[in-house]
Amino acid sequence: MTKPVLFCIDDDPEVLSAVERDLRMYYRNNYKIVTASSGGEGLEALSILKQRNNAIALFLVDQRMPGMTGTQFLEKALALYPDAKKVLLTAYADTEAAIVSINKIGLDHYLMKPWDPPEVKFFPVLNDLLFDWQSEVQPPYEGIRIAGSRWSHGSYAIREFLSGNNIPYQWVDIDQDEPVRELIKPLSDNLKKLPVVLFPDGSTLTDPSHLELAQKLGIQTVAQKPFYDLVVIGAGPAGLANAVYGASEGLRTLIIERSSPGGQAGTSSKIENYLGFPAGVTGADLALRAVAQAKRFGAELLTAQEAVSFRREDPYRVITLSDGTEISCYAIVFATGMSVRKLEVPGAADLEGLGVFYGAALSEAATYRNKDICIVGGANSAGQGAVFFSRYARSVTILIRAAEGLKAAMSQYLIDRIETTPNIRVISSVEVSSVEGNGFLEKVNIKNVQTNEITALEMSAMFIFIGAAPHANMCDGFITLDDKGFIVTGPDLPRSAGKISGWTLDRDPYLFETNVPGVFGVGDVRSGANRRVATAVGEGSAAIYMVHRYLSTV
Repeated sequence: MTKPVLFCIDDDPEVLSAVERDLRMYYRNNYKIVTASSGGEGLEALSILKQRNNAIALFLVDQRMPGMTGTQFLEKALALYPDAKKVLLTAYADTEAAIVSINKIGLDHYLMKPWDPPEVKFFPVLNDLLFDWQSEVQPPYEGIRIAGSRWSHGSYAIREFLSGNNIPYQWVDIDQDEPVRELIKPLSDNLKKLPVVLFPDGSTLTDPSHLELAQKLGIQTVAQKPFYDLVVIGAGPAGLANAVYGASEGLRTLIIERSSPGGQAGTSSKIENYLGFPAGVTGADLALRAVAQAKRFGAELLTAQEAVSFRREDPYRVITLSDGTEISCYAIVFATGMSVRKLEVPGAADLEGLGVFYGAALSEAATYRNKDICIVGGANSAGQGAVFFSRYARSVTILIRAAEGLKAAMSQYLIDRIETTPNIRVISSVEVSSVEGNGFLEKVNIKNVQTNEITALEMSAMFIFIGAAPHANMCDGFITLDDKGFIVTGPDLPRSAGKISGWTLDRDPYLFETNVPGVFGVGDVRSGANRRVATAVGEGSAAIYMVHRYLSTV
């Protein structure tokens, strides 16, 4: 753990040297000693220490300094370190100023110069103050901190990115933490650009993109090889399974993931019907295990990179990423999955991330502790979300359009769990008609689909699970999609006069192969897929056999 700081300021070099010598002699094993020769220099050092989240246990400051008195310095320093103990070094003539400081800034003590012998006049005073500080103050968090507003779109997006990539962080709500608010004002254009990400080394990023943040954290964002046998687009269950089997069988394999591994399954609070996990497994844990497995076999994972276009240069396939770089390969497997469809009702777009969330948004659970929230949707993902949030929220209301309620699309084990959870209620035959709020969600208006009656529900958050849209826009014009935008593969490919559009080989497309040879589609993004985690893993695994068959012809 980083040592807390004893911060000393004196404009007299001899006095400052003597103070530093005495402090180091007595406290160096437990504290870091930092010195400055003026108030201005001290404030600059304080800003750096605060960005690093170093704790300051005690200020030891000379009162009579040119430009800024000790009292004036302490008054400014308290904005950043209100809990630090405060000691003034004074001459006899300064005792009245010290007494004023006791009343003005809560000065803890003042010491008369000189303090010889220090064993009698110096160390006992500091020991008492430091003992009090240690008993009152929690040690600071030493990892990454996100400083922002609870009602900031960017703050929510950064928290979700770090959570999805299993990177620990501390959330600092600047509306509740005045010292950090003051710290980031000059870094955030006076709080207009949020959040500010504070790193342990003292560096910062203001409102960064996912790619900028990934690069700063040392997450791989650049391919290490000039060419790959197989590139997998998407790191959900299907893509990760495909990469595990591809890499384990000797293929040079690259995975490209635009956000975080796991896909929709990665946001599941608990998957209880996946083979081999009788106690259930979180989507995040399943994804973490799969990533480790793929990397152990030599697969590379690019994070915060998005494939935006493709072209065919037989026998090669070339992928262009969002940063403009290109990657060449023999075969591509699309495992891009789906995302929750947007709720197209008045107010929803304006409040997205401000109480309106798509999917489970597990990082928001603690934010809505003892609040009333609602879940929109009636399939398994909605049920899993409801059970998870019921541990935190005061009440969870599930809103379902189907008249038969949960039985329409939810597994029985989840229905049983919901029916025995006292703070979950279900409202059937309704749909959201609009949402309201001033800067954050306050009210959800629902309409009975049979009677058209409108009811207003006061809600702090709404989590939406209303079907899914495929992530296949980048494929349009390159491979065949069905009328809903899903990738068409194998025997399902449409034919005109017995021919498949774009197909150039004598053989028929393999199972999971698209109308472009060597380009495959697996998992939720594939037209006709059975959208379960186990099915996605199965398709990703099985498709490797087809990839090998294709590669044998290249």
